Amino acid sequence: MGKSRSNTESYDTKCLPFEQARELEPESWRAVEEAVLCFVRDRKTGRVLLIHKKTGLGAGLINGPGGRIEPGETPREAAVRETREEVKLDVRAGELRHAGDLFFQFTDGYSIRGYVFDTWAWTGEPAETVEAAPFWCDEKAIPYEDMWKDDSWWLPHMLAGRPFRGRFIFDGQSMMSMSMDVESAPEGSEGIPRNGGV
Repeated sequence: MGKSRSNTESYDTKCLPFEQARELEPESWRAVEEAVLCFVRDRKTGRVLLIHKKTGLGAGLINGPGGRIEPGETPREAAVRETREEVKLDVRAGELRHAGDLFFQFTDGYSIRGYVFDTWAWTGEPAETVEAAPFWCDEKAIPYEDMWKDDSWWLPHMLAGRPFRGRFIFDGQSMMSMSMDVESAPEGSEGIPRNGGV
């Protein structure tokens, strides 16, 4: 996502107040950074736009377009900007569905809070940039083996329209602990933006 973490950055490893992801309390926990993911979906073909991440956190893995929220931006504004920057597609903030929330704590003390959006409306054609190489993928054939290990826990819920909240502890790219809260999908709610203050 966005810029890479410097090898010289230091985080307080003594600040980890929990050993299991279920102990992470989002209401009192504060992340070092906040970020977004934005999944563009094609209803007609049953495909979702994924990217080969070329730079930053998760370089070399497959993910959705996204990156860090800049000062003064709302999560929706960041999702619009990052989608345009990474894959050259235009999406509108009002047509984004707030699908779920992610909370990541790394064992080196770094942490990130993620807002996940999806949308079925866009303009333009996906194009490769210095940050990402986009490709359309069948929603029933997601390459989880080439993604962050947490993705297989929450992405199926996003695709099914079930709101979720995931908490994870990572050591580098290794997932050490996870905890998920998932709601049932409201009947007939697919594609309707859920603002939820985001």
